[in-house]
Amino acid sequence: MLTALLTTLLVACATGHYHDYDWKVMQSIFPDLLAGEDESCDHAKISSYHIHVLFWQNNKDHVESALNLRNNFINRYRLNNKTCTIAAGNPAFGHEMCVFEVDWNPAGPFTTAQYSFFIPPYRLQETSFWMLQNKGDHDVFIHPNSGCETDDHTKWNTFSGAKWPIDASVFTCNYPGCKPNTRS
Repeated sequence: MLTALLTTLLVACATGHYHDYDWKVMQSIFPDLLAGEDESCDHAKISSYHIHVLFWQNNKDHVESALNLRNNFINRYRLNNKTCTIAAGNPAFGHEMCVFEVDWNPAGPFTTAQYSFFIPPYRLQETSFWMLQNKGDHDVFIHPNSGCETDDHTKWNTFSGAKWPIDASVFTCNYPGCKPNTRS
């Protein structure tokens, strides 16, 4: 079964595209594709992702270009009027793609202004690829959401551009599927 899964994933990556249909077919063939093997964060189920763009809130040009990037992403993925109503730390498996409000000052684990998008797993490749190609001078932080907030933000993340410090002391959820009540 593992060989078939790896073959399917390699074929999907090699062909350069990965569609919603492919994701749903793989999940129907391999229902445990995203399932953790236990209830610890060592094998946590990844339910969703966030793409964050970090920017200097006191630099007028940086703010303007960051907001242009945000608007271009919103328009590209038709996210007008799709503001996230879930807490930012909620893994929210099955939730549709949405836009979080801009944090104009350091908030949660972030040490500068930032905004983010909630991304379902089957949309990660296309959205992250677009963001990385269009980010310009901005720094992008991508992480999974499993409920294990500390690991999601410190072990299983990726930066494009400068690597900013993350204040993991703010996290209150550190077990698979945990849904914090506050924004993180």
